[in-house]
Amino acid sequence: MMRLLILLLSFLTIPIINAQPQDAIVAPLASKSLLLDITIVNQSTLVAVGERGHILLSNDGELWQQAKVPVQATLTAVYFFDENRGWAVGHDATILATKDGGLTWQLQQHLPHVQKPLLDVLFTDENNGIAIGAYGLFYRTVDAGEHWAIEYHNEFLFPEDQEYLAELKLQDEKAYLDEQSSILPHFNRVVADGRTLYLVGEIGLIAKSNDFGLNWQKLDEIYAGSFYDINRTQQGNLLVVGLRGHIFRSLRNGTPWQESDSHVTALLSTIVLTDDNRIFVLGNNGVLLESGDDGSTFTKHLQKDGKPLIAGVWYKNKIIAVSDVGIKTINVMK
Repeated sequence: MMRLLILLLSFLTIPIINAQPQDAIVAPLASKSLLLDITIVNQSTLVAVGERGHILLSNDGELWQQAKVPVQATLTAVYFFDENRGWAVGHDATILATKDGGLTWQLQQHLPHVQKPLLDVLFTDENNGIAIGAYGLFYRTVDAGEHWAIEYHNEFLFPEDQEYLAELKLQDEKAYLDEQSSILPHFNRVVADGRTLYLVGEIGLIAKSNDFGLNWQKLDEIYAGSFYDINRTQQGNLLVVGLRGHIFRSLRNGTPWQESDSHVTALLSTIVLTDDNRIFVLGNNGVLLESGDDGSTFTKHLQKDGKPLIAGVWYKNKIIAVSDVGIKTINVMK
């Protein structure tokens, strides 16, 4: 997910606070427009999301059908709990839900006055979910999204910032609430690893939770820049990727970390695991990195068009990626 672009688009957009959401326009070239995330549903159906409320479905990675969506907000992430139930999130703290595998979507939340994008969404079962985003934006539901409640996780702040907020709260409640909503780092990605959640974000943030995000433990800082994805490798190690080509690998759940040479300085956005024990990392400037040794070393493959590979999945022995020019199919035969 190209988070810097997502955030820039969000802050350049002037919200119309009282406007009613409008249905996404069916566009013949939607599959060639800016898309920001993609997932696989039930090992067969692909679902991609992107600008103007576009949600696309495909059963083969070649022909794409646009879903009916009740909002035109840019969508940044999509997640499915099972073959029928899924959620998508995006700008204006938008949250959408589907009960029919992505064919139609219902609007659960749309808050233009928030002026912040949600960047990821995750459910632990059909009822309990969280959505995260810019400036520490964090919502939780316990009823499948019928209601979403905002949470503030000040444990992500540095001690001096926590002290500052505590003093401000005593002096000016309104100023405290305003500051609290903008002082937290961006939360870029949250993933489930068994019963543990891992969250990565701005300012080198890596954190884990053992109670579905009610409480978080920050891991020791290994890099001061942003991270955009984290995943458990096929051999059980942790891999995290971020700005300026940084890749770190941990053999012990985050302590210690060892840096892997990516041979690039581009933003790295997504980790893709294959069923033949390879790891691919996607990034800006057409960067595609491949590892056959569980992330210890990487080989660089640059796509000729240089377009950013924002997110991707392993599908029928190919990588299906999304970019600012839509869907891209990448053959990566051994």
